[in-house]
Amino acid sequence: MPQDSDFERLIAEVIDHGFHLHAALGPGLLESAYEAFLAGSLREAGLRVRQQVSLPARYRNTTLENAFRIDLLVNDCLIVEIKSLERLVPVHSKQV
Repeated sequence: MPQDSDFERLIAEVIDHGFHLHAALGPGLLESAYEAFLAGSLREAGLRVRQQVSLPARYRNTTLENAFRIDLLVNDCLIVEIKSLERLVPVHSKQV
């Protein structure tokens, strides 16, 4: 895990790339398009990016191996959930 200041710089860099992407492309594209473009932009900046990373869920004695998918995992420490919608609602927070 990176130091707090390194992690905060990483967050700021990812947000900056997201803002630039949104300014260039605007709203209305599918989440998959924003995901691919943001991943490419972050990789060009030298960051390690994994897409659609499977994450298991466990409840008692049951494990669901592919219960969740992380849209982007940056530098193995920052989860980025892509949303393409007009307004966030409480269920979107639960998805992360």
